[in-house]
Amino acid sequence: MALLISLTILLFLGVIQAIVPYLVKRTVVFGVMIPEQHIKDDYVVSYKKQYSILALIFSLLMILMFCSWISLKNPSDELLILVCTVIEFGIIFVNLALFYYFREKMKQYKEEMQWTKQMKQVSVVDVSVRSEDHLPPWFIYLFPMVITIGLIVYTLYQYDLLPNQIPTHWGLNGEPDAFTEKTPLTAIQMLLFLLLLQLMFLGIQIGMKFSGIKLSATNLTASKNRQLTLRKSTSWFSFYTVLLLTMLFSFFQLTTIHPELFGDSILKTILPFGFLFLILVGTIVLVVKVGRSDKTPPASLEKGIMDVNDDQYWKAGLFYFNKNDPSIFVEKRFGVGWTINLANPIGFLILIVPIVIILIITLLIN
Repeated sequence: MALLISLTILLFLGVIQAIVPYLVKRTVVFGVMIPEQHIKDDYVVSYKKQYSILALIFSLLMILMFCSWISLKNPSDELLILVCTVIEFGIIFVNLALFYYFREKMKQYKEEMQWTKQMKQVSVVDVSVRSEDHLPPWFIYLFPMVITIGLIVYTLYQYDLLPNQIPTHWGLNGEPDAFTEKTPLTAIQMLLFLLLLQLMFLGIQIGMKFSGIKLSATNLTASKNRQLTLRKSTSWFSFYTVLLLTMLFSFFQLTTIHPELFGDSILKTILPFGFLFLILVGTIVLVVKVGRSDKTPPASLEKGIMDVNDDQYWKAGLFYFNKNDPSIFVEKRFGVGWTINLANPIGFLILIVPIVIILIITLLIN
């Protein structure tokens, strides 16, 4: 089971990393904005292909070496997962290095071609687009939160039934493999972290609702379709993730209180693997749906204009810092999803407050 999960994750990670240049907004290449008229430029297309080929080759080589090591050493599940984690970080690090290599080449080429000097920069506002923005209502997050709060109350009510050692981590077989001394706080620590996650996702949902919808002056239809698809799909995926996390944490909490409920049930093994499988499937659906949403070329392309060049607000091509933008969240420039406007105080708090709360809970437990 550990081998199957590890190979699935590595293959998924390798493929996703390799096709990222084709999933982002069509006018963004390695974090650099390209005019719509030049996205089919030979050099632009070549850089994307080179990145994808190199990223895929490296990932496949790492997977091959991983499989060879397993066949020679026959490692334990714990060691196998540890090595798999190291390889995952290695793949991410190498792909990040490739991103910055091709980003520099793309920046140099853009400067050489002087596209921004030859074209008029135009911004577009469509006040009617908000009426088409169908995000899920914020209050649906109250459902999993009520379940979590109910479990906290139930756990404290059944405190005497809890073992003296409270599980804090579970292995792939669904059995606990790390413990801490029983106290009222440690008994509900996992549920407190779950509640914090649910509140974070709720905050992201609300922040997304009030984030700007950025449209393209050269391809209004495609950009509007991508923005609406991105907002709706990521919102529902976030809620989907919260539901799965709530189910998984609730299962582990109930098995801690009532170990006889499931005993040697196969659910203990199926549930963690099923959670991972459903998250991977949901992620694939999300990236494919959003990635394809703006790939339709415009019926007609007006020459001499381009979208406003905001490269200066993207530090290292990944971090958005714009004091003039009231949005809390903006679309990523590399990957599918959202990133925080670090110049917005609320966005900064979203990063810091959860970390502080986690540290406080951890200190209280210890």
